[in-house]
Amino acid sequence: MISPEQFDIEITQIISNAIREDVGDGDHSSLACIPSAATGRAKLLVKDEGVLAGVEFARQVFAHVDDKLEMEVRIPDGSEVKFGDIAFYVQGSSQSILKAERLVLNAMQRMSAIATKTKYYVKLLDGTQTKILDTRKTTPGIRALEKWAVKIGGGENHRFALYDMIMLKDNHIDFAGGITKAIQKTQRYLKDQQKDLKIIVEARNLKEVSEILESEGVYRILLDNFDYHNTKKAVSMIGAQCLTESSGGINEETIRNYAECGVDYISSGALTHSVHNMDLSLKAV
Repeated sequence: MISPEQFDIEITQIISNAIREDVGDGDHSSLACIPSAATGRAKLLVKDEGVLAGVEFARQVFAHVDDKLEMEVRIPDGSEVKFGDIAFYVQGSSQSILKAERLVLNAMQRMSAIATKTKYYVKLLDGTQTKILDTRKTTPGIRALEKWAVKIGGGENHRFALYDMIMLKDNHIDFAGGITKAIQKTQRYLKDQQKDLKIIVEARNLKEVSEILESEGVYRILLDNFDYHNTKKAVSMIGAQCLTESSGGINEETIRNYAECGVDYISSGALTHSVHNMDLSLKAV
């Protein structure tokens, strides 16, 4: 996984790029009718139900736009919220509040939706050993925000990107000439490059699981599109040799059944690619 320092850099870049995109050479609507010295106060109003996420991100946005803006947080990230709740107040320059408004809302609406769905999936797994993982199926440019929201919702992050973990999927295996060759080439590469990256290998059937187990140094086996029967068999075959992960079309109707097969993780792209934004507003008070 990426370091906290690298994650902070990602967040800073997201904010900088978003403000550049939205503000350009100036928020002329505000500049035209609001005096530069005017101050005001606004509240973040919840108009939906779910898990709130993005409050700390909002704090960073306000600080980036104007370090004199002050936030009074009423409801922290990860809290269950309902219609009418006030998550926070922000006060200071009226122009600055309006400049930050859309980025704060866009981010928090999406982050809250992801956190809400993640929390729902986590609850479906309650009582099992299985943890829910996100994927790289994220919105380009804001992956850090979406993975942050998964953590707020109680899930765990898979690899952040292509550079922080090795994941040998079907195409890698086929292009490399088979599972064993792919693993061996990967291990030589890591040694030559002096990199310490965990290796996950995808299996499409029980025969491939068996072949993966013949190689040492595999951190996790990804059981892709296995049915319940073969998932149980694979978990039994793998034992304690490495960790297990189920993926491939798993939804709220099937996730509990896969967890009860004994896998350590279930990964779901739906956490980030299939959500409906939470309704939030920033209103002057």
